[in-house]
Amino acid sequence: MTRPDPGLAHGWCALTALHGRIEAHVERALQAGHELSVREFSVLDVLSDQHDGDGGHFRMNQLADAVVLSQSATTRLVTRLEDRGLLARYLCPTDRRGIYTNVTPAGLALLAEARPTNDRALAEALDSAELRPELAPLVTAVRALSEPSRQPSRPSAPAGSPPSAPKG
Repeated sequence: MTRPDPGLAHGWCALTALHGRIEAHVERALQAGHELSVREFSVLDVLSDQHDGDGGHFRMNQLADAVVLSQSATTRLVTRLEDRGLLARYLCPTDRRGIYTNVTPAGLALLAEARPTNDRALAEALDSAELRPELAPLVTAVRALSEPSRQPSRPSAPAGSPPSAPKG
């Protein structure tokens, strides 16, 4: 019996395998060195790029979109980081229903300390994955996306935010 062409399923399986390998490796490194999860690092990283200009701060729902979590999971994560003194929440000055979150000085210091660990673990995970023939093309694509000349210009959006994220 011949197996049908896997088509998109094969590519999707390879992509999820690459993601899983990278996330597990980076998670171990961040936990061991800084007691941070990958998600916690991502939240600190995204929020650290906020600015005071138009669209410069995330509401909780925008943060959830940026780090690809549900709103309830994002709220729980922000609460944990706030309890550790790494984040602080405050009401939006123009819309009292909105809540913003800022990285505290302690959070910025931990992020600066953890960033080289994250980058090193990411590079190690990509190097390891590149040795697997089914993952090598995806590693090449990821590396191509990180080239400065390939980055889209988004001057008013915080780094890591989706291009279509609403501003405000």
